[in-house]
Amino acid sequence: MTSRMFKFGVTAASAAVGSVLASYTLDRWNSPHVVNNAVQPPPKRKRTLPPRAEQIKSLTSGEEFDVLIIGGGATGAGCALDSVTRGLKTALVELDDFASGTSSRSTKLIHGGVRYLQKAILGLDLEQYRMVKEALQERATMLESAPHLTHPLPIMLPVYTWWQVPYYWVGIKAYDLVAGDRNVKSSYYLSKKDALELFPMLKKDKLCGAIVYYDGQQDDARMCLAVALTAARHGATVCNHVEVKELLKKDDGTGKQVLCGAKVKDHMSGKEFTVKAKCIINAAGPFTDAIRKMDNPTVKSICCPSSGVHIVLPGYYSPDQMGLLDPSTSDGRVIFFLPWQRQTIAGTTDLPCEITHNPSPTEDEIQFILNEIKNYLNADVEVRRGDVLSAWSGIRPLVSDPNKDDTQSLARNHIVHVSPSNLVTIAGGKWTTYRAMAEHTIDAAVKACNLKPERAEAVTSYLKIEGGQGWTPTMYIRLVQDFGLECEVAQHLAKSYGDRAFAVSKMASLTGKRWPIIGNRIHPEFPYIDAEIRYGVREYACTAVDMIARRLRLAFLNVQAAQEALPVIVDIMAEELNWSKDEKERQIKAATEFLGNEMGHSVNRTSKERIPIKLSKEEIQTYIKRFQLIDKDKKGYVSINDIRRGLKSFGDTEVSGEQLHEILREIDTNMNGQVELDEYLQMMSAIKTGDVAYSRFARMAELEEQKVEAASLKQKITVDRSGGGL
Repeated sequence: MTSRMFKFGVTAASAAVGSVLASYTLDRWNSPHVVNNAVQPPPKRKRTLPPRAEQIKSLTSGEEFDVLIIGGGATGAGCALDSVTRGLKTALVELDDFASGTSSRSTKLIHGGVRYLQKAILGLDLEQYRMVKEALQERATMLESAPHLTHPLPIMLPVYTWWQVPYYWVGIKAYDLVAGDRNVKSSYYLSKKDALELFPMLKKDKLCGAIVYYDGQQDDARMCLAVALTAARHGATVCNHVEVKELLKKDDGTGKQVLCGAKVKDHMSGKEFTVKAKCIINAAGPFTDAIRKMDNPTVKSICCPSSGVHIVLPGYYSPDQMGLLDPSTSDGRVIFFLPWQRQTIAGTTDLPCEITHNPSPTEDEIQFILNEIKNYLNADVEVRRGDVLSAWSGIRPLVSDPNKDDTQSLARNHIVHVSPSNLVTIAGGKWTTYRAMAEHTIDAAVKACNLKPERAEAVTSYLKIEGGQGWTPTMYIRLVQDFGLECEVAQHLAKSYGDRAFAVSKMASLTGKRWPIIGNRIHPEFPYIDAEIRYGVREYACTAVDMIARRLRLAFLNVQAAQEALPVIVDIMAEELNWSKDEKERQIKAATEFLGNEMGHSVNRTSKERIPIKLSKEEIQTYIKRFQLIDKDKKGYVSINDIRRGLKSFGDTEVSGEQLHEILREIDTNMNGQVELDEYLQMMSAIKTGDVAYSRFARMAELEEQKVEAASLKQKITVDRSGGGL
């Protein structure tokens, strides 16, 4: 046994030395790719945030921009910020909303990619190594530039086979080594006891220990929005809900046709107009090929879309400050299990898909994720389908490199391509490297279109993002003391808006209570307040979907809560945007469809309908009795009036009509406005099996039965039988 352990120790030590040497050698090859973070005086913000109407006016002014960027995701927003801070006259247009596509549907990690590094070292793959090193450099830059929206996150890699402990330890230490002086925090080993203390939900059978390493975590949609807003403050014209309909060309004087602008349409007003530009950048993510074919209809497609589904579970599934990595799932993929905004994110899948503006999660993908995380959680944590609070699908735009003759193989990193007509396309890459991607893109644009920037090099590596300048970790205390906000609300505002939280707080309405003084919540379970809706309109939110999905993250955190908060959100937006009653109804309908199709509400409902009724004869009799107690008129179904009457009998007299409809909708699977007995039995069966976590209707029926039994008991025990007293 001693000899065997000695041999294994030598093997592990050799692997460690090999990793260090490989990393050092690759680092020498890769030295030109290190991000330059030399301190220079950052450019000052030029203006307050202009309203959207002014941004549209700038687009329609007829002035020629140096750069017109198509796409308002992370890469497009990054390009706008890089361009404008170099002194170029910059415009950005986005068909939908900022971060409405892939940029809001990520795993929320800022990372280099542990798996990529493993492949790079074992295969001596220089390209993959460069990608990881660049991402690790950019990880540090993101954490510094937006400290309110990002934070280091420890991630645990549990080990269930003893020989894998040194193997994973060596790999994670190599990850630290490649990051160099830009590392977040050093990784470390945990014994079985310590691992279970930090992650008590973990399965303890056969657990040998764990490795903990650090990456970053972010609020992806708000990060993208903050980058776009920072660009706007520096003078860029950024407009959401503006679609590019056609690319325009002119003769450059040598007989060559080059791009000179675009015809666009503002979907908010319906107006079409022309935007002139010396250079056009295609940063459309999954829709890259659609823009490339506007430039040249015969060009070959380079985008190979892949769908990644994530689900959100209640916060009790994971510790507040510790993530989990499953390095090898049943089909070889990696799954992360991460705390995020007091809930738990699990994902992702990776399947080929069609390009669409409305990607939807499927039941098979949700079940795959649930089944995988069951393997790592102990028996006390029953992984239930009904605990899925939200689910979404994001399209990862993998691309082949058009700069190479072999366009069949996919590029592991991002690519920048300039067409014969000077369309600059940036595609591929990952969220973490958005800033570096933007820098490479603007470098290519300056060269291809002969632009004359005030600054030749990018300055974004040391620029604070919107809200980051005056933020401190204890800033929320001032919000509590100065404004009278709840502590939880103040912490949320500080983390979401940074130093702009004070501007948000000034818009909050009085509560009429002793405490908190201001800040009426739009949903009792979440710290979002009314002022955020008003401020969100100033952040260019134009629709209810913009608000619930990207200004607030409610749709991603809990789709049912988002549905319940919709009427309040739409009412406040209507005040700010002067919506009519018809427009409010249209907004609620569109947001409800979004929640149903893209955030997992419909697939959650469908999963309930497929559940067979598995109840004993006694249970069925009990539930029939409860159903009949609510259906006092013996109609054979329960109406909304029955629900209202039941709630009033328990003293809940202030339930709104919308809340009543929500209670009805959670059980009314056939959507006919009433609850039949079979729907109720199916719901109770789903609760029993864990496919549904909780039902207010079911709880109301249970309380009704208890109330009737208590009244019956009172009648049976008379004064005579009780002896007149004690």
